[in-house]
Amino acid sequence: MSDASTAREIDEAAADWAVRLDADPARYAAAVETWLAGDPRRAGALLRARAALSFIDAAADGGGVATPRRRGPSRRGLLAGGGLLAAGLAGLTVWRGMGDRYDTGLGEVRRVSLADGSTTTINTQSAVGVSLEPEVRRVRLARGEAWFRVAKDATRPFVVEAGNARVRAVGTAFSVRRRDDGVEVLVTEGVVEVWRAGAEVSRSRVAAGEKAYVYEEQPAQAVRAAPNEIEDALAWRQGQIVLTGTTLAEAASEFNRYNHRKLVIDEPDLAGETLVGRFRADEPDSFARAAASTLGAAVREDGGTIHLSRKRLY
Repeated sequence: MSDASTAREIDEAAADWAVRLDADPARYAAAVETWLAGDPRRAGALLRARAALSFIDAAADGGGVATPRRRGPSRRGLLAGGGLLAAGLAGLTVWRGMGDRYDTGLGEVRRVSLADGSTTTINTQSAVGVSLEPEVRRVRLARGEAWFRVAKDATRPFVVEAGNARVRAVGTAFSVRRRDDGVEVLVTEGVVEVWRAGAEVSRSRVAAGEKAYVYEEQPAQAVRAAPNEIEDALAWRQGQIVLTGTTLAEAASEFNRYNHRKLVIDEPDLAGETLVGRFRADEPDSFARAAASTLGAAVREDGGTIHLSRKRLY
């Protein structure tokens, strides 16, 4: 298969995804992320397709605001049949939030040097899109967690988008982690501004040694972290997990982020026991044995699963 043929197939698939996302973004969000991960060229193709779709709708409206109501094969056909090129020739400004995309697999921690001199360390099962534009450096954390050391450039702020959270820096170091109920920001150097999309007037300044959490409907609030809390939370950069009075259930969940062999706690009361220690993230079996010894528990392996349970007296 020729390179031209492959590129054409990517553009055609991108056109399909653009129409599907326009029709029902919630339904197709996870599937399109899987598709994007298969080839680095797909992100750019999808961005062009979605921008062209807006252009086509706006043109159909006589230059007005595009609406999502006109869906179907005709719009997809325009995309695949030349709509992308037409949009580009028309001078359409495309949001380039994923000019470069970096993905990590299970247990993988990756350090990336960016063209502006900044660096990012990306944690397990994460996806980061980077676009270094003339007036702003944009990063999109689609999933997972990343730590950024930002090169100083007063003319181009460094803005990270993660769900509805926004983090702005010029020259500093901080991490951003997407969780189920919001976004956590930890600052290791300098100062950043944190806010919720749509609530720009409620920005919070977060300094080194502080953290902030952005929930769906609440403004970000900076709080002072406990001594060593941020350093411990970022131990994953050295391939480690630090437990500081962490429950066994929370510890198991953290180890499961990095390993195919999963930890399972068999009893709820055992899951609530707390632990302190520093462990290698890629050694769940060593952790299980240490936890069992500390808590008087038993370890049982079942295929790819490591079970921790109360010892039985028979």
